[in-house]
Amino acid sequence: MASTVTAAAEPVDERPAHRDGNVLRWVGAYTASMVGDGVYYLALSWAAVQQGTPAEAGVVMTVSAVPRALLLLGGGVIVDRLGPRRVVIGSDALRCAAALAVAALMFLASPGLWLLALLALVFGAVDALFLPAVGALPARLTGKGQLARVQGMRGLAVRAANVVGAPLGGLAVAMGGAAAAFAVAGLLIAVSLPLLVTLRVAKPPLDEASDVGERRSTAWRDLAGGLGHVRRHPVLAPLMLAIALGDLGFVGPLNVGLTLLADERGWGAAGMGWILAAFGAGAGGVSLLLTVRGRVPRAGLVAGAAIIAGSVAIAALARVPTVAGAVGAALAVGLLAGLSGALCGALLQTQSDPAFLGRVTALSGLVSLGLAPLSMPVSAAAVQVWGTGPVFAVSAAVCALGGVVALTVPALRRAELPG
Repeated sequence: MASTVTAAAEPVDERPAHRDGNVLRWVGAYTASMVGDGVYYLALSWAAVQQGTPAEAGVVMTVSAVPRALLLLGGGVIVDRLGPRRVVIGSDALRCAAALAVAALMFLASPGLWLLALLALVFGAVDALFLPAVGALPARLTGKGQLARVQGMRGLAVRAANVVGAPLGGLAVAMGGAAAAFAVAGLLIAVSLPLLVTLRVAKPPLDEASDVGERRSTAWRDLAGGLGHVRRHPVLAPLMLAIALGDLGFVGPLNVGLTLLADERGWGAAGMGWILAAFGAGAGGVSLLLTVRGRVPRAGLVAGAAIIAGSVAIAALARVPTVAGAVGAALAVGLLAGLSGALCGALLQTQSDPAFLGRVTALSGLVSLGLAPLSMPVSAAAVQVWGTGPVFAVSAAVCALGGVVALTVPALRRAELPG
């Protein structure tokens, strides 16, 4: 693929994203798909625990990470070649069909753990297409000036899915077992399909290569071109590093360390629930603010400052003696992490050349979904040796390095979102 490209033609309609029916249809489709994901993961974990040992269930729950990590960059290449709308529709159709097929088989028989492992592998492989397509699609739906608002709307969809998905999955399991829950997950994902089909998208970016040159381009060359685009870009390269450091310092404490901290302090499941609720409320509040407000001035500077401030709140979580103090710290973490995450996502979309957006999104997803989760077992082992305080402090320091990168690299610090 040629390296010189022209920007994609933007849709004529420049209404605010939260008043644009085209964007709202995408948000509705994304929300339905994410709620379906929540039901699917609960059904998968429940069925795996019922049919195997805890160790076997753990393998089933993590097996999808392997194909997702291995295929994600290739998925970004496919998204840029075929277009994100087409890939999102195809991947959601595959996810829907897989969930419904497993539901039907479980209604008819008890096929065992092999079926659950196969389903997890299929979902992981399809995620390698779905995730970069979801990240690249908003730039084809609305103007660049609305992408921060779209990130806020996407954050609201994720929070809604977190609130609704697991309880809905639990209700389905209680009423009809894992098979019913898989059926509900498939039907929810199916809701996204007619909404996605009706989306109006901008024309794909054009390049200076002839059709013959396009046919000669290989997947490896396209992948190398995408990685080179990030490496040479004055904003994308440091932004990707800032995201990696921020996620490495954030994922461990908030996923594993928080559970161990609540157990250590005797706060119990109820206390942990309040802390998680505060985090979700903070992140949801920022998403709502971005949805209404839209553009945030001096986005690079604000993102870097939010990462550093959020790292201080992460360290404070392990120091506060009461549940009330932890709730306050978690609220601050949610607010600051939600703000920095949305701004980093919007900067990725606005700074990337449209022709490379699928590959850029795939690389960002690989950092967040492939690299950052490695900190979870490391954090758990470190807490057992040194306790929660030192581990949270080190994690906060790693997270803060991401903010330091954002504030010390001039191009990233001065990066703005389009008005």
